[in-house]
Amino acid sequence: MKLLPTQTRVDTQDSLGLGIEAAVVMAMFFGLGYLFDRLLGTTPILMIVMSVLGAVGLFAKFKYRYEDRMAELEAERTGRSAASSTGRSGTDRSNVA
Repeated sequence: MKLLPTQTRVDTQDSLGLGIEAAVVMAMFFGLGYLFDRLLGTTPILMIVMSVLGAVGLFAKFKYRYEDRMAELEAERTGRSAASSTGRSGTDRSNVA
């Protein structure tokens, strides 16, 4: 009798995970900017700069992650396409002989 369920792998490419990651990173950069502003006495400047820096970093990370995933899928697709085309050409040659 199984008492504990089997563990499944968590998909890190799902929308909920990416959204939570973006919200946490933005809140962290906003909070650091606010903290530095309070310590240095420059009220909104560092908070704005850190928020923009966090947003640019997130967009760059999402862009590179997307490009890597698309390159991976494209390589998989061309591999399947090449495998299926060689399979068909091999059967055509056997019919000729």
